[in-house]
Amino acid sequence: MDVEYDVIVLGTGLKECILSGLLSVDRLKVLHMDRNDYYGGDSTSLNLNQLWKRFKGEGTPPAQIGASRDYNVDMVPKFMMANGTLVRVLIHTGVTKYLSFKAVDGSYVFNKGKIHKVPSTDMEALKSPLMGLFEKRRAGKFFLFVQDYKENDPSTHKGYDLNKMTTKELISKYGLDDNTIDFIGHAVALHKEDNYLTEPAIDTVKRMKLYAESVGRFQGGSPYIYPLYGLGELPQGFARLSAVYGGTYMLNKPECKIEFNDEGKVCGVTSEGETAKCKKVVCDPSYIPDKVRKVGKVFRAIAIMSHPIPNTADSHSVQIIIPQKQLGRKSDMYVFCCSYSHNVASKGKFIAFVSAQAESENPAAELKPGIDLLGPVDELFIDTYDRFEPTNDPSSDNCFISTSYDATTHFESTVMDVLSIYTKITGKTVDLSVDLSAASAAEDDL
Repeated sequence: MDVEYDVIVLGTGLKECILSGLLSVDRLKVLHMDRNDYYGGDSTSLNLNQLWKRFKGEGTPPAQIGASRDYNVDMVPKFMMANGTLVRVLIHTGVTKYLSFKAVDGSYVFNKGKIHKVPSTDMEALKSPLMGLFEKRRAGKFFLFVQDYKENDPSTHKGYDLNKMTTKELISKYGLDDNTIDFIGHAVALHKEDNYLTEPAIDTVKRMKLYAESVGRFQGGSPYIYPLYGLGELPQGFARLSAVYGGTYMLNKPECKIEFNDEGKVCGVTSEGETAKCKKVVCDPSYIPDKVRKVGKVFRAIAIMSHPIPNTADSHSVQIIIPQKQLGRKSDMYVFCCSYSHNVASKGKFIAFVSAQAESENPAAELKPGIDLLGPVDELFIDTYDRFEPTNDPSSDNCFISTSYDATTHFESTVMDVLSIYTKITGKTVDLSVDLSAASAAEDDL
């Protein structure tokens, strides 16, 4: 191959496909390769036969579960915040025209042994059974402060400098108890651990505002949206975008070996005896194991069911966050459910996932508190995978490696990794000041 590419992207996981699309839109010459013969990498979606083969090995799924082709089961299940970063990237790139979305019915939190709807405004706080009467009033005042807060308008700051004040200090001004802090921090601001309490409050306030604005956008029961036919549509949408702008795709390319020159910088990728020259490489951790380190493991249960998750108002799609304190864990557990209403399962069937950062060697036992919330299941599969992060300095070797997907059931952390890599490659930031209503044309179901 005599052509030199600006960037070769290895792997068609969602992160790599977003980057391929963004770089192609920037008119960089992009070659995208994958050792697999399908899109999606670790974040692919499987039909029922593929799911069965992956976890059961032999045999065929029972007929009562439905036709294989009706299923699109995400291996990395995540919802999108309606006003969140991924939706802004989709609009910025125009990928919305390749996708159709539907609102997610419910957003819940597990607290003191029960499932509760997550309140996101002062009015919802006053109605929530999560708190007693006096605590509701205090929480309502705090939600009102967050709703009214505008970073560029000091009159809304009440004299607080949220860049210096910690989240704990801000919350103490409102006298909220630990129970309220727990669901606000984990189910509204979507923090994964409790260290946010000692960090500047501005981040938590912005996260809470995003949650409330996303809930308000489609007047649904949650701040989330999700593509019809599952997340497998996303990598393909970005792949189409890249192709429109001249990007080249090659699937089923075995042994993609990254080549380095004498200075230790990337100079190409070799597959099947041919080397494609390039200036930079983007890849997932599996393509360059000597430049990453293991940082943990994710446990995930996948359940096929014939009913919605109990105590979620018969929601056909729902997220339940179980904050770490509720289970005596070091990190949160996440329950995610979607169904035939999003065209990811046979009529009358529901797919539920329970995900957690591993804290033991026993996935079934560790995930049991989440699995117990599901009610009876038709089939249950247990998945585990290691998480890796890069150890290299991309400024010295021009190799840009994504971090493995975490256990969260929303996309905010995933997209921040993508935008960080984009900035390292190009020196630019993606303009996310988009017209959010531009997504609604493709969202007929909202």
